[in-house]
Parts: sequence; structure tokens; C-alpha cells
Amino acid sequence: MTPPEARDGATRTADTLATLRTEGIDAWVATASPDGMPHLVPLSLLWSEEKAVIALPASSLTARNLTATGRARLGVGPTRDVVLLDVVLDRAVDVGDDEVLADVYAAQTGWDPRGSAGYVYLVLRPTRVQAWREGNEIAGRTLMRDGVWVH
Repeated sequence: MTPPEARDGATRTADTLATLRTEGIDAWVATASPDGMPHLVPLSLLWSEEKAVIALPASSLTARNLTATGRARLGVGPTRDVVLLDVVLDRAVDVGDDEVLADVYAAQTGWDPRGSAGYVYLVLRPTRVQAWREGNEIAGRTLMRDGVWVH
């Protein structure tokens, strides 16, 4: 089977942003403790104002890792249409402290954590974004570098 023709950078960036804005999209969130122990969980994802937002208990291992190290990697989509985001923690917000963020999060994810005790939104700023479908797109997979879109 022949893979589809490779997309140019602008098309791939547009497709990536459309994927990130999809209602009900989930991400695999990979973090590590300060001593390097890895941790991976699936979480609902909001993409808003060029940032990724996840909601989870502040006491969770993922939240503790992210607040300790300030870094994570997010994986979105299937193997043959993947988006990877390297992110840094921009801010943590109690779910009851930002009504606008809470409303946008609930609208895109289909889940409202405001009724869940101890939950926070972690707002994550991407520093690198990569996307590809098949091996013919590996060479041009980096769409954002050092927080700046390259296409």
C-alpha cells in the first residue's frame, strides 16, 4: 500500500491545529519525576490561545511531576496521524478560579471538573510541536521550534 503524498508544512500545521481544536480530543500526557521516573496517563485536552490545558487532581502524580519539573510531552492522535507537543507549565489554576477558562474547557472537552474537589487546570505552553502521518513526513515533522511556528 502506498502512503498518501506528504503534506507541505503549512498544510500540516493547519491540520495539526484542527486536530488540537477537535471537541472531545484526548492526549497521552508523559511526565517524569525530578529523579526521572516516567509516568504516562490519558487526559482530556483543551487547545486555546496557543496553549494546551489539562484538568486533573492537584495531588495526582502527573500534576506533582509537572509542577516539580515544569515539563511534559503530549501525544495526540493515532500512530499514522500523530501530533507530539513538548510543553512547559505556564500556570496552574484552581478549577473554580477562572470561569472563562472553565467554560471553554467544558465546551471543548465535554467534561466540567468544577464539581470535582481538588482539581486544577494546568495551562501548558508548547515549545516544540511535531506532526506526521507516514515515514514520508518525518523529515518535515517539526512545526514549532522554541515556541515559534516554523510554517
